[in-house]
Amino acid sequence: MLHLLAQLYGPFFSATNWGNVITSANDWLIILSLAVIECLLSVDNAVVLAAQTQSLDTEIEKEKSLFYGLWGAYLFRFIIIGIGTYMIGFWEIKVLGAGYLFYLVVRFFMDPHVPTADSGKPKKTRRLFGMSKFWSVVCQIELMDIVFSVDSVLASLAISENPVIVLIGGMIGIACMRGIAEFIMKLMEKIPELETMAYCLIVVIAFKLFLSIPMIDIEIPATAFAGIVLAAFIITMVVHFWRRRRAHEQN
Repeated sequence: MLHLLAQLYGPFFSATNWGNVITSANDWLIILSLAVIECLLSVDNAVVLAAQTQSLDTEIEKEKSLFYGLWGAYLFRFIIIGIGTYMIGFWEIKVLGAGYLFYLVVRFFMDPHVPTADSGKPKKTRRLFGMSKFWSVVCQIELMDIVFSVDSVLASLAISENPVIVLIGGMIGIACMRGIAEFIMKLMEKIPELETMAYCLIVVIAFKLFLSIPMIDIEIPATAFAGIVLAAFIITMVVHFWRRRRAHEQN
């Protein structure tokens, strides 16, 4: 048991691993890419989580529930990354993971949506196991964080199998998601192509994961992936402004 725990979470406590990541420019490119993708893909999740707090009576309780939820998200992300890092070493998991990421993309393009503040608003908070309303909300936030983290952790591990990189990128992404969710929502409302861009990047990530299986053994370098993210953002902005200019000319 102790050996398994050391195998799962040992890299998190390796000073050498942390030092290599922190001093590597390539690793920071990956971390920033992970943070951007986390923000773009998790805006609707942030809206649902924030909506859960609306049943609480005071602003202090709402802020406290999100505060506890934030630290709970970090804890569960740490746990899930450790398990995921171990499982992603099996090529069968990589194939299943790539297939699941492709499924997410197909589902999005079959039924695209733009998250809104009302989309996840709960009608009534159910009290769990006789707990108070406040702690029921906190537990619901934690449960949803666990569900939401599966997709992002899988996508992150497809980009980098170093758990420290995935952890730092996820922590930055979660903080940004919670802190600027409203800003990102308004930005995506003004530039809806950003959500499409995020799912196009998921296609690239799925291919990256599939190509890494032993039978193919092709690795996309970190700098190349960061370049793809930058190019996708530039193309997205060009398409957006071209569409807006065309619409303005037609009017």
